[in-house]
Amino acid sequence: MEAKAILRNARIAPRKVEIVLNLIRGKDYETALAILKHTPKSACEYLIKLINSAAANAENNFHMDKTNLYVSECFVCPGPTLKRYQARAKGSGARILKRTSHVTVVLSEKE
Repeated sequence: MEAKAILRNARIAPRKVEIVLNLIRGKDYETALAILKHTPKSACEYLIKLINSAAANAENNFHMDKTNLYVSECFVCPGPTLKRYQARAKGSGARILKRTSHVTVVLSEKE
């Protein structure tokens, strides 16, 4: 049995989230939370909430034990990109791309 949590349209670039996801992939629930709490990346705030949400889904919806959970799957997909412009020299403008992410975390129970 597995429990899933999805974060959509997070205002952080997918490649910044992927760095942190690689740290917690395959780790158990408690270890993943400890890694996220002690990693100085902005994506960690989003991922702590997401992993706690997936654990709550596992506990309440599927009656799984929190101590036996591990991160079986986690990935990030690019969301919609916000296009902005910044003034540049000689009256021109440069395009600024503000990227968003869709993050998915799946927790499974150890056998």
